[in-house]
Amino acid sequence: MSLYITKAPVTITCHKRLAPYLEQEVRELGFEIEEAFVTGVRINATMNDCMKLNLNLRCASQVLYSLKQFEANNADDVYANLAKYQWEKILPADGYFSVTSNVMNDTINNSMFANLRVKDAIVDRMREQTGKRPETGAELKGAVIHLFWKNNQAEVFADTTGDSLARHGYRKIPGRAPMLEALAAATVMATRWDRKSPFINPMCGSGTVAIEAALIATNTRPGLFRTNYAFMHLIGFDENIYLDERGRLENQITDVAGLKIIATDYSDVAITNAIRNAVAAGVADMIDFSVCDFADTPVPEGGKGVMFVNPEYGERLGEATALEATYTRIGDFMKKKCGGYYGYVFTGNPDLAKKIGLKAKRRIEFYTSIIDCRMLEFELYDGSRRMVRTEESEG
Repeated sequence: MSLYITKAPVTITCHKRLAPYLEQEVRELGFEIEEAFVTGVRINATMNDCMKLNLNLRCASQVLYSLKQFEANNADDVYANLAKYQWEKILPADGYFSVTSNVMNDTINNSMFANLRVKDAIVDRMREQTGKRPETGAELKGAVIHLFWKNNQAEVFADTTGDSLARHGYRKIPGRAPMLEALAAATVMATRWDRKSPFINPMCGSGTVAIEAALIATNTRPGLFRTNYAFMHLIGFDENIYLDERGRLENQITDVAGLKIIATDYSDVAITNAIRNAVAAGVADMIDFSVCDFADTPVPEGGKGVMFVNPEYGERLGEATALEATYTRIGDFMKKKCGGYYGYVFTGNPDLAKKIGLKAKRRIEFYTSIIDCRMLEFELYDGSRRMVRTEESEG
């Protein structure tokens, strides 16, 4: 039976601490979560469902359709089990495939060896059954087979994604220390933004957060920026179903009248790059970009929206001290110009965060690269309410 209409366990992975937002997305698409874990969720779904997931999800990395579970004490066991699998019913004999893996087995000190045994098993089976062998390579441009092997338990998947979904495909110029698109989307989802009121993004860098805010507000899905997925290279792929789903995504884009997204940076180069990225994402006309000091960023009065800033963290010795004044000025900016808004400061330095001088209402955990981060939420009262202030904000 075709994988495209057969339900199986599907694991949807994501970067660390994005799982709550991924789970929200998957539920909104109508799927029931069987299991949630630190770096993803598990559901039951068909390959056609995987197609939908790939096109829609903002916070995911890979969508993995389970093919086989088995016990394996060593690489020879992996080969023996996979050489019996009917790969000729899944992979085109004249196609191309890659192998990826996540291996935690004492007998393996190089995951590339595990990948090689998987590849050998598939190629040997295909040659035996069809008289041909597919091409293989490291580039994720065709079908992708993924091995998850922990201790003596192994599972092999059809990775329906290929290149990670966490990169949404519109960003042509990443700029300096860019935020991963999936992370940027999750941070916007974690705010209290109603997707109608102003979204203010000083220190915007390459514009990723502002662009993701515009895409979320208009219900524009990442799948519209990409034309190649691993599921397209498996036997049974129906291009009409794929095109129908893409058409549905195009038709569901909404126009938010009067939406105000403002993004600023002190760097001419950063703003130039941000505009180019926004053009590639199709949202340049929705974002007001300008070059200025963050404290001069225009904030519409009475907007009661969101102010989001992602300042430098001062990762190297001496940098943190130099940034103390910047964080103090961020606090002053929020107090003086953002009354009635929710303020969000994304930082990987809790000591610097204390210099903001406001009490955080929430501290939301995120992770970027190898840095443990927090997104601090501040309720910035307008003139009708006294602003809560402490000598130092909570880290």
